[in-house]
Amino acid sequence: MKILIVAAKTGGHVFPAAATGEQFFKNKHEIIFLGIGNDIERNAFEKINSKYYQISIDGFRGQNIFKKIHALFKALTNIFKVINIINKEKIDAMIGFGGFVTIPAGFACWLKRKPIFIHEQNAVMGTANKLLEKIAKICFLGFPISNKPVDSDYILSGNPIRESFLKYPNNKNNITKEKVKIYITGGSQGSEFINTNIPKIFNTLKINVDIKHQCGRNNIDEVSNLYKQEKVEAEILEFYKNPNEQIIWSDFVISRAGALSLSEIISLNRGVVMIPLPTSVDNHQVENAKYIESENMGIMHQEKHGLDALLNGINQIIVNKIYLDWQKKSIKCNHLNASKIILEHVESFVDETI
Repeated sequence: MKILIVAAKTGGHVFPAAATGEQFFKNKHEIIFLGIGNDIERNAFEKINSKYYQISIDGFRGQNIFKKIHALFKALTNIFKVINIINKEKIDAMIGFGGFVTIPAGFACWLKRKPIFIHEQNAVMGTANKLLEKIAKICFLGFPISNKPVDSDYILSGNPIRESFLKYPNNKNNITKEKVKIYITGGSQGSEFINTNIPKIFNTLKINVDIKHQCGRNNIDEVSNLYKQEKVEAEILEFYKNPNEQIIWSDFVISRAGALSLSEIISLNRGVVMIPLPTSVDNHQVENAKYIESENMGIMHQEKHGLDALLNGINQIIVNKIYLDWQKKSIKCNHLNASKIILEHVESFVDETI
């Protein structure tokens, strides 16, 4: 089978696409990737023996009327570009991982009568996937979505995560009584709220902590100075190349509430203090956090509730050793097997239609 995998722009879309592509490649299928040509795509896809195409595309939501018209026109022209790719590469099926880039690809495959599959990472269906679910054969879900019953059309696959996260068979941590180890991350770009506020809370805790803080590009001086002002020791880096190692090192994690990050954290049996981005589209980070709370693998703190509430929550986790319960818990949705689940269902569907 020759499959077109479509993802672009952010790690939340691209990394699950790459993990799925790798699984298909291992099972002797040919992979064609389609994106918009940014570095995160190239770095993720280049490790897999595949072809890579790119199209230029603009987002739609939040734009003025003129930019929306331009985006729609570009989407229409891109449909024909993708049709050329389908014809040239003899594509058998497509999987889209969300984002506006999947819309022209999806409609191109629909016009060519190629089966379409989509994957939604978040607990809320994104705009592109809302459009494509009407023509998709199967919608794979990273998290449960309240109005999407799990059946033959909606399959709870989990979020495909990177192979580097699969090598920890028991995910045990060398727990020390002297210090509680906390990994803090606002993602590869950093989070202004996390960077400017989290360093201020640790000097009031009554237990020693060992901190690793990923602050994002160009933020290291500011964050380092804040820790120094508070007289709190911490290892601060702009970016950790292997975040899996930092998660395993930690007792628990403080993070935003992006779907992929949360899936990676809980898959390594770590709990998480989630601080959702308040401006996330459709408030999806809050919905992601609610799901993790329902699984008893973390607590949510919304920025509007203030630092005292955040400090109290972290203090309760440490004093009551809630992080130990998180490390022992078995999660319902096994993200470690997500790419295999997607592979099996796509293979089965395509085989039945040939």
